[in-house]
Amino acid sequence: MAKFYSLGEMLIDFTPTGKTDAGIPIFEQNPGGAPANVAVQAARLGVDAGFIGKVGQDMFGTFLKQTLVDNGVDTKNMFLTNDAATSLAFVQLSETGDRDFSFYRDPGADTQIRFADVDKDDLAAAKVLCFGSLLLTAEPARTAVPELVAFAREHGVITAYDPNWRQPLWPDDETGIQAMKSLLPLADVVKAADEELEMLTGCTAIEDGAKALFELGVKVVVVTRGAKGCVVCAKDGCVSLPTYDTKVIDTTGSGDSFFGAFLTKLMETEKPVSDLTLDELTDAAKFGNAAGSVCATKKGAIPALPDRAAIETCMTAVPLLVL
Repeated sequence: MAKFYSLGEMLIDFTPTGKTDAGIPIFEQNPGGAPANVAVQAARLGVDAGFIGKVGQDMFGTFLKQTLVDNGVDTKNMFLTNDAATSLAFVQLSETGDRDFSFYRDPGADTQIRFADVDKDDLAAAKVLCFGSLLLTAEPARTAVPELVAFAREHGVITAYDPNWRQPLWPDDETGIQAMKSLLPLADVVKAADEELEMLTGCTAIEDGAKALFELGVKVVVVTRGAKGCVVCAKDGCVSLPTYDTKVIDTTGSGDSFFGAFLTKLMETEKPVSDLTLDELTDAAKFGNAAGSVCATKKGAIPALPDRAAIETCMTAVPLLVL
């Protein structure tokens, strides 16, 4: 039985791999979706991890489920449906490895998960539940996600939220931002990019944004800042940490690698989140920074997620990035 669950979307990332002789772009089929990436990262670090979600009963869905199986992720609570097709995303990369997405998802099999689908005994026995906001774009998942997260939290599961802003998936910015905000009171841990923190709180300063989330019941806030590293905040303060100076090829999945590694370290303390010291959170964030840095050295999302040895080698052999 899994101790670490991710709830949310799993989809196909089509990533560019060059051009034909005629100059036509070539895209490679890669498994992706932030919650699935997080689950695989945890599994790659030796955690008993599982995924909760739906994909289509199609060639892409069966490929994605088999990918999780091949990576040691429990798929008992992953379902295939004929009601909708597996979601697709086409990724364009800039010269620095940053991403731009085009989605094919209307509404997408991932949004068809229901509260009744999930084995509640499995969920109640977990240690961590990671979730995002993208299933709130359509019913029945819009209702099911907060129900599942609330159920987990009531049973003592650490709830970890990555809002994961993807503007093209929402009818307008206001609808998307309000949906993201609606899940904040259910989260023990929030990971957000600095621009997402400003969306959620209206605060431009990270410390002020973290305080606004603490007032909602959040206990730990981690702000990822790309090449600038991250800032980890608890009620007794914030610490800014640089990342590692690896050669960036593709940042797809790097934030998910960070979060999977960070949450693994939190789980390994066997402490409630509220009892974690800032030093313990800092150690977890350093580990997460190294995971994300190694992930960015390869193309794709799941194929690029590092194991523990690669992360530890990065921490000891790669210098910190000084900007």
